Amino acid sequence: MWSLGCSSDQLHQNCINPELQGPRCTLGVCGCCGALRPRYKRLVDNIFPEDPEDGLVKTNMEKLTFYALSAPEKLDRIGAYLSERLIRDVGRHRYGYVCIAMEALDQLLMACHCQSINLFVESFLKMVAKLLESEKPNLQILGTNSFVKFANIEEDTPSYHRSYDFFVSRFSEMCHSSHDDLEIKTKIRMSGIKGLQGVVRKTVNDELQANIWDPQHMDKIVPSLLFNLQHVEEAESRSPSPLQAPEKEKENPAELAERCLRELLGRAAFGNIKNAIKPVLIHLDNHSLWEPKVFAIRCFKIIMYSIQPQHSHLVIQQLLSHLDAHSRSAATVRAGIVEVLSEAAVIAATGSVGPTVLEMFNTLLRQLRLSIDYALTGSYDGALSLGTKIIKEHEERMFQEAVIKTIGSFASTLPTYQRSEVILFIMSKVPLPSLHHVVDSGRTGENRNRLTQIMLLKSLLQVSTGFQCSNMMSALPSNFLDRLLSTALMEDAEIRLFVLEILISFIDRHGNRHKFSTISTLSDISVLKLKVDKCSRQDTVFMKKHSQQLYRHIYLSCKEDTNVQKHYEALYGLLALISIELANEEVVVDLIRLVLAVQDVAQVNEENLPVYNRCALYALGAAYLNLISQLTTVPAFCQHIHEVIETRKKEAPYMLPEDVFVERPRLSHSLDGVVIEFLFRQSKISEVLGGSGYNSDRLCLPYIPQLTDEDRLSKRKSIGETISLQVEVESRNSPEKEERVPAEEITYETLKKAIVDSVAVEEQERERRRQVVEKFQKAPFEEIAAHCGARASLLQSRLNQIFEITIRPPPSPSGTITAAYGQPQNHSIPVYEMKFPDLCVY
Repeated sequence: MWSLGCSSDQLHQNCINPELQGPRCTLGVCGCCGALRPRYKRLVDNIFPEDPEDGLVKTNMEKLTFYALSAPEKLDRIGAYLSERLIRDVGRHRYGYVCIAMEALDQLLMACHCQSINLFVESFLKMVAKLLESEKPNLQILGTNSFVKFANIEEDTPSYHRSYDFFVSRFSEMCHSSHDDLEIKTKIRMSGIKGLQGVVRKTVNDELQANIWDPQHMDKIVPSLLFNLQHVEEAESRSPSPLQAPEKEKENPAELAERCLRELLGRAAFGNIKNAIKPVLIHLDNHSLWEPKVFAIRCFKIIMYSIQPQHSHLVIQQLLSHLDAHSRSAATVRAGIVEVLSEAAVIAATGSVGPTVLEMFNTLLRQLRLSIDYALTGSYDGALSLGTKIIKEHEERMFQEAVIKTIGSFASTLPTYQRSEVILFIMSKVPLPSLHHVVDSGRTGENRNRLTQIMLLKSLLQVSTGFQCSNMMSALPSNFLDRLLSTALMEDAEIRLFVLEILISFIDRHGNRHKFSTISTLSDISVLKLKVDKCSRQDTVFMKKHSQQLYRHIYLSCKEDTNVQKHYEALYGLLALISIELANEEVVVDLIRLVLAVQDVAQVNEENLPVYNRCALYALGAAYLNLISQLTTVPAFCQHIHEVIETRKKEAPYMLPEDVFVERPRLSHSLDGVVIEFLFRQSKISEVLGGSGYNSDRLCLPYIPQLTDEDRLSKRKSIGETISLQVEVESRNSPEKEERVPAEEITYETLKKAIVDSVAVEEQERERRRQVVEKFQKAPFEEIAAHCGARASLLQSRLNQIFEITIRPPPSPSGTITAAYGQPQNHSIPVYEMKFPDLCVY
């Protein structure tokens, strides 16, 4: 019976391991006979050669595979028996047979997909876990490779009770391997990454499996991948030679970790994004990776490009919440988070950002305000005490610049309508005392308000840069323009400069801004290659509504004595861009009047401006009139401007931009005796432009700034009196008044003449009234107030005379009284019976 196929070695093994025997016979010795053992055991035993170096016996393996396919109900027993053999071989350190067993398991998994495979898989996973628990790196790698092959198999039947918790923990531990041998450490880490990738592939789309997106799993998987990504520089620095670089790149754990992370995030659904992003933020916090910010930016670029575009706003929200959580952290940490937010927001803008747009800007502006407070107080608590962390002001400035840069970079990717909303939103945050905005008082409050204004205007400038809107009514609505221009007249020169640059950014729609960065009097402006379009109807409506407001602020900005070269360059650019983008015939006339008024400011010098500012105003007027004369292409106008400029070049170069707006300006010691040949004459310009179809009457009128709405509201009670006074003053000074003769006797001829000339007289009267009203609108407030005072005195004297004539005094003791002008009166009338004229009733 011993010759039926049972070798002495097998007999010995079965005898000392009764648990490995098959069904026993009644004699108790049949189990030792190989012929009487179950067939699946004999087939399994036959795949192992006598010498493990010979490898798997392929013919016997084919028989085992055929048997498993023919009798799938035996598959679980085959797996259990292979598992027992493998555990025994591992314990005996027979690693050759261990490899053969795993190879057999892999082939059976690839070939069999029956309904009973679940029990076989349990045995397989048990064997893999046994290998992963071993301290031998080769066995860990062998078990990982088998698990990866299993993960790539699509099972036909679901599993309800399978758990991968052990594998997540073990593979994550392998990702952090610190083996002494660099090559072995690299292999173990790569095996751990591959194992995690296999777990994700196996579980992410199977609803019956344990949820791999739970925090308990994500907190292990994500940091393990980031840990290997973090050491990419170390792996690259140890590359032995350039010739071996491609090979090393394939063996680099960082590259494999990046692919695995991208695959993980790409499979994330809407509800799982937060669980995947939170471990990233915690990892960056724990390892202080926000301050260098290079690795953090790289991580979030991988995240943003891997997730689905419609999920981008969830990542932005996570970063915003994390920034709020770090409100009291060091400025370098907050700056790193903002830089990462900037990169992520730009990528997210290409997808669906959704309602996080204003939320993002609101958070950034809030952090900006907090940073200003930190810089002013020197601590996060508002008061210095023992143990308080001292804040470095330069670090807070760095953080503020990072916030402003982020605001601009993100806004540049938004569509026009969202960008307009952001602009209005930022402007609403600027503290403006003149508009009853809540501002802080005191020295610290003033500094806080000023810094807040500067930072918000910087942000607004970033948002407005490159803003393209065909309709200026939409780009500069009234509520925004009013608030913006109200800051243009502040004492702070830096704030005024920001306002001018913001206006330039909005008005410049054809990229002409940089062509006016230098103030000069070019003889031929065609070298600038300006892009000029005809003023649209919408722009014409905008200028009709807001032109006087713009002119007023430009005029008053020119009169500031704290202006420097940058201010005049901005004013010149603003005037030039208005002439190109928004000009029609009326606007050109008004701009010329405005510049001539600026010339008068420098000449009269009622503001006691320094010599440099006066020379700068002369030079600014010369540069702009040289530009507008060539744009209007009126030869006589161009000739007059050219003659004045040439005269200045010879005798007064200190009135031209080439000598004023340089590093070392050459100025005159005295500007009190400027001769008329050095000035642009309003009468001459009116004459030459009137002959070309321009409104010469309007050109003859000197420009006077328009009153603001606040001024009008404060004087509304006397507006009617002011108008009547102005009409009277104008009528007294009108030519008709000077030529008026004493009234003639009304005769037939007089009536006939009046009938014949009625049309002409009516037209003259209409024109006179138009001039009177226009002069009243342009007259200075001081002149109107003086006339109002004179009118009030005259009215009061007239009332006194009327009272003296009408009101009788009470009876005297003698029975007679002497009334006004010495006329005796015999009877007196009680006061309550007196009748007063309507003029005296208030």
